[in-house]
Amino acid sequence: MRAQKNVGPSRVTIVIIKKDLIGNDGIYMCGLAFEDLLDQGGLVEVEKKNKKKAEILYNAYDGSNGFYRCPVEKSVRSLMNVPFTLEKSGLEIEFIKEAAKENMVQLKQHKSVGGMRASIYNAKPLTGVEKSVAFMKDF
Repeated sequence: MRAQKNVGPSRVTIVIIKKDLIGNDGIYMCGLAFEDLLDQGGLVEVEKKNKKKAEILYNAYDGSNGFYRCPVEKSVRSLMNVPFTLEKSGLEIEFIKEAAKENMVQLKQHKSVGGMRASIYNAKPLTGVEKSVAFMKDF
């Protein structure tokens, strides 16, 4: 069985079988993540922030005259994982290397999919997305 991670750190799936099993680090960290969401104004406010971050990134792709391409139809684009390719796929390795110099890592997609992916989860600040877009424009 495989579960998707939507809260807390990776490898955490919440299934409460017995109350005395709750006291582990993953569940504790999920609680911290929930507190952070509440501190940011709740789900409605976090959703607004996430939509803004995704909009900035997708606009950079869509406004690049085809240099950056998003292979996902606009109506079903994700707010969390934003895939993209370069007009010239041969530049992707160089892009990843240069991005790493700016502390932008984990961009490479799974080998079965290809291309790259910018993950902009709840913890990713707007300033990080703006930095990414500035890098993309300079590249």
